[in-house]
Amino acid sequence: MFDLIKKTLLAGVGAAVVTKEKVQDALDDYVRQGKLKADDARIIAEKIAERGRREFEEMSSQASAKASELFNRHDSAVTARLAALEARVTALEIAASAAATPPTRNGEP
Repeated sequence: MFDLIKKTLLAGVGAAVVTKEKVQDALDDYVRQGKLKADDARIIAEKIAERGRREFEEMSSQASAKASELFNRHDSAVTARLAALEARVTALEIAASAAATPPTRNGEP
């Protein structure tokens, strides 16, 4: 499950890189066509990159918190199940030791 979350986040990073390249290409086209100055294109690219970084960090933080919550919930369920199994084993051991005790004859210990 952890690998799935990791792969999903890495896919998001890959998509961000592709998007950044496409944004840069589009801005370069606008500069070549004279619709945008190179300095303005650089500023826009930096703003988009910064916004992307902030959103990625926020999403990464939320995903990490959610994963921790899921793992902790799963861990507590496993702990409860293990405690129940240990109680059953103890009860079975007691029953087995009682059955293994040889019967006594009348009046003999």
